[in-house]
Amino acid sequence: MSRRLLLIALLLTSLGFARDKDKDKDKSKDRRQQPVPIHLDKAGRKWADKTLRKMSTEEKVGQLFGIKVLAQFLNDADPIFIQLRNNVRKYHIGSLVMTVPLDGAVLLKSDPDVAAELLNRLQESSDLPLIVAADFERGVSMRLNGATVFPHAMAFGATGKPENAEAFGRITALEARAIGVHWNFFPDADVNSNPANPIINTRSFGEDPKQVGDFVAAYIRGAHQGSMLTTAKHFPGHGDTATDSHLGLAQVTGDRARLDAVELPPFQRAIEAGVDAVMVAHVTVPALDSEPNRVATTSRAIVDGLLKEELRFKGIVVTDALDMAGLTRLYAQNIGRAAVDSFKAGNDVLIIPADLDASYRSLLEAVQSGEISRQRLDQSVRKILELKASLGLNKARLVDPGQLSIKIAKPENVAVGQRIADEAITLVRDNGKVIPLHSSVGTLKPALPYQSVTEVSNRLVALIFLDDLRTDSGRMLEHQILARVPDARVIYVDARSAAGMKPSVVEAVEAAEHVIAAVYVVPTAGKAIRAAGGLKNEDLKNEGSKNEELKNGELKNTVALDDAMESLLAAILDRAAQRTVVLAMGNPYVVQDFPAIENYVCAFSNATVSETAAVKAIFGEIPIGGHLPVTIQGIASRGEGIERPAHPSSVRLSSGGSSHVQP
Repeated sequence: MSRRLLLIALLLTSLGFARDKDKDKDKSKDRRQQPVPIHLDKAGRKWADKTLRKMSTEEKVGQLFGIKVLAQFLNDADPIFIQLRNNVRKYHIGSLVMTVPLDGAVLLKSDPDVAAELLNRLQESSDLPLIVAADFERGVSMRLNGATVFPHAMAFGATGKPENAEAFGRITALEARAIGVHWNFFPDADVNSNPANPIINTRSFGEDPKQVGDFVAAYIRGAHQGSMLTTAKHFPGHGDTATDSHLGLAQVTGDRARLDAVELPPFQRAIEAGVDAVMVAHVTVPALDSEPNRVATTSRAIVDGLLKEELRFKGIVVTDALDMAGLTRLYAQNIGRAAVDSFKAGNDVLIIPADLDASYRSLLEAVQSGEISRQRLDQSVRKILELKASLGLNKARLVDPGQLSIKIAKPENVAVGQRIADEAITLVRDNGKVIPLHSSVGTLKPALPYQSVTEVSNRLVALIFLDDLRTDSGRMLEHQILARVPDARVIYVDARSAAGMKPSVVEAVEAAEHVIAAVYVVPTAGKAIRAAGGLKNEDLKNEGSKNEELKNGELKNTVALDDAMESLLAAILDRAAQRTVVLAMGNPYVVQDFPAIENYVCAFSNATVSETAAVKAIFGEIPIGGHLPVTIQGIASRGEGIERPAHPSSVRLSSGGSSHVQP
C-alpha cells in the first residue's frame, strides 16, 4: 500500500514539474507588452541561439513567412479564425501582416480594440511569438477607426519640415504598439520623379532625393522613439515607373549613374539612420540586372550584391507582397518557386505568398535537397528571432486592450495631425477673385430639431469628384463647407454618374457666384481599368516592349480623372474658370490636364485632416504656406507656392491682376 502511495506521489510530483515547465514555456504569452527601446541584449541573443538550436527544419522555414490577417471581429468558431490559427500552427508562421477587408474601393475598418483582441488570440495560438507588421503609411487610422489621422507623405514634403515626419513616426509607433503591431512598412524612400506614376505619387515625400532622404531619416528617428520597427521601401526605387506592380511588370529604366543620383540616396540615408528593414520591389532594373523579366525581388545582384554588399545593409530584407501580379505573372506555372527564388536572392522575410502551401513546400524542398544551404536558412531565421528578442517578445507578446483609451488618438496627437495638414496646403494658382471665400454662418435661420434642413442655393456650388461614391472621401469636406455656408449646394460625381449629371451640374455652375471643384485622385494599389482598344502611348512611355500586352487592352492603373469626369470638369472651367477654385485632394499633377484652371490649391491627400485644412485655407482661416515638393511641368517648379496670410474675417483680397505661379 505504501509503495502504491509512493508511486502516486512521484507521479504527482512529475506532473507538477511538467506543469511548471509548461508555465515557463508559455509565460511570455501571459505577460503584457511594455514597449521599451528596441535593443538586443545578452539575454535576448541567448534566447535566439537556444531557440534556433531546438527548431526543426520545418519550423525554421515557417519563420520566413508573413501571412495576411484582416482586422475584424472573429468568433473562436469562425471558419476564418480557425483557418488563420491552423495556418499559424501548421506552417510555423513567423510574422503576420495586418490589414483590413475590402469591398471594392471601400475599406471596412474595425476599431483598435477589435484588432488588439484578434492579434492577442493569434499570439496565444503560436508556439513562438509573432512579429506583427502593418502598412501604416498614414498612421494607424489608415487601417483602423478612431486613431490619429495624418495626410499622405507628400503633404509632409510640402511643409518643408522634417520634424513633422519625426512626430508622425513617434505618434504612429505609440498607437501601433498599443494594438500589438511592432513593424511598420514605412517610410517610403521612393523619389517620385515620374508624374505618370500610378502607385507612388503622393505616397512619396517628393521628387528631390535629398529632401526625401531627410524626411525618411526623420521618420525613422521618431518611430524608434516609440519602439516601432521601420521599413524603407520600395528598393531599389519605384518612383520612376508608370506601371503599378500590383497589376503588371514595372521597369526602372535609368542607368547606374541615374540610380546613384536619384533612386538610391534616400535608401542610403535610411540605412545610416538605422532603418530596421528594407522592402524590395517587384520591378525590373536592367542597369542592375540585365536578365529579361528578372525583378529586383528575385535578383541576387540587386538584393545580395547592391543592398547587402555595396550599401552594407545588415538588417531584415523583406519582399513586397508575393501575391502581386508583377511577380505572379512570372511564376504562373510554378507559384511556389517565387518564394524560393526570392529567398535565394537574399530576402529574409517573404510576405503574403499567393499560395502559402505551395510556397512553404517549395522552400522546404529546396532546403532538404541542398539547393538552399542550412547555413543560409539559419542565417535568416537567426535574424528574425533576434528581431523578436529586440522587441522583448521573448518576454511578453500580448497587449493590454485596457490601455487603448489612453494611448490612441490623444488630443495633443490629433492636433499634430491637423497642424501638419494645415501647413501642407499649397496655393499654386490664384487669380485674386475667389480666395478667400466668405462664410455666411449667422445670416440664415438655423433649422429647428426634426424640421427640414436649410434649403440649398447655387450661391456656392461644391463639386466633389471621386472614383467611387461609396468611399468616405468628400464627407468631411462637405461637412466643413456646410458649416461655413449652410445653403451651399454640394454635388458628388463619380465615373458612373458624371456623363448623366453633366447638364444639371453645368446649369448649377452657371448660376453660382463661386464654385469649388474638389478632385480626389489618389494612388490606389491594384486599381484596374481597361482602356478600350488599348492604352495611349503616353501611358506607356519609359515602359518598353514588356508592356506590349498592355497596348492591346490589358489592365492598368492611373492617377488621372476618368474621361467622363474630365469632360465635366473641363465644361465647368469653360463656363466659370474665374469663379472656380480647384482643390487637388491627392495627385498634384491634375492641373496639367486643365490649363484653364485659374485658382489651384494642393492638399496632397484625401485624409479628413486634409479636407478640413483645404476648407479652412480657402476661407482664409489659416495662413497658406506650403511649397510644392514636386515639379508640375509647365505650371510650377518644386519649391514654389503662393503664400497668403490668414484672413479670419474673410475679407476679400484685391481682385486686381493675377498671381499665377510659373516655372
